[in-house]
Amino acid sequence: MTQRDEIAKLRQQLLIQSKAATDNEKIFLRLLEREILLLKARTLKDLLDRITVGLANSYGLNEVTLLLWDPEHEIRHLLASEMGEEPAIPGIRFVDSMNVVPAQVQRMRSVWLGPFIGGDHDLLFQQKDQLKSVALIPLVREENLVGCLNFASVDDRRFTRHHATSFLSHLGNVASFAVENAVNRSRLLRSGFTDVLTGMHNRRYLESRLGEEIAVAKRQQAPLTCLMLDVDHFKQVNDIHGHQAGDRVLREIVKRVAGQIRTSDVAARYGGEEFAVLMPATRAVDAKKLAERIRKAVSATPMEVSSDQALTVTVSIGIAEIVPPRSAADHTALGEGLLSAADVALYQAKADGRDRVKISD
Repeated sequence: MTQRDEIAKLRQQLLIQSKAATDNEKIFLRLLEREILLLKARTLKDLLDRITVGLANSYGLNEVTLLLWDPEHEIRHLLASEMGEEPAIPGIRFVDSMNVVPAQVQRMRSVWLGPFIGGDHDLLFQQKDQLKSVALIPLVREENLVGCLNFASVDDRRFTRHHATSFLSHLGNVASFAVENAVNRSRLLRSGFTDVLTGMHNRRYLESRLGEEIAVAKRQQAPLTCLMLDVDHFKQVNDIHGHQAGDRVLREIVKRVAGQIRTSDVAARYGGEEFAVLMPATRAVDAKKLAERIRKAVSATPMEVSSDQALTVTVSIGIAEIVPPRSAADHTALGEGLLSAADVALYQAKADGRDRVKISD
């Protein structure tokens, strides 16, 4: 080989290496751009959309899904608060326990690339008949598996055991951090939903959940019932015994109400001495039974207002029920109407003599 040939060969190798470096830089910049988009998501729903639809479009994938461990349903409740309805986002799967996912996923701590395997991967994807290769990316926080980001392609050569996994591992770390960050941000926003005095949910929380429950009731064509409770003659408690005594009464009432309601019910301090309870999938006539138990539990034994004094306290309760029509679009108006009807029934219970339950006409 002549010197000229050697120079030509070196130039060719340099061009190849230069092109490879340019291509790698483009890949790196595209990856960085996608990571920034995930980290800049403003809401939890926005992030989940960017992970599934966004990454599928960016990388030309046939399907991207996200499996998230959510044992206390907290993420689902946070999503519902943002969306105003029960969350159902394509590509997102929540599980109460990792025991229900494939054993392969349970053991994962590093990226897995390979062929789509029916049975093992059916739970993770929808397009089961077309998919040929997959990339399973574990989401790990503090050494605990909290989810799995899943890429799939109809090309059997797109993901193989011979491909590098470093950039996918990095993407998994970014995605897990972004999910944790979005959940914490949503949790922080929702932290304003607790009444400081009683520890009960507040009116803001009730109004947020009301939209969720109406959406579920509309979809299931099921009733949603509201109880509105008011402490009888509460002003006299404050005027005669002082506001500290009134605070003790409110806290004790919350304990007694909480001891009667179901886990599916939503209770909140609506304002002052007024409380509300949402009862999903419950008719007003059945809700009246619970209302009577609450009324009796409140007045059953005197409440301590000081170290040497106790008061017998009663409550009046109004009940209203709706079954949202499928055509209903304004959930806010439906919710306001339900609360208003329960409040009217409460007013009637007070007008009839207090310490009683009244169902809205």
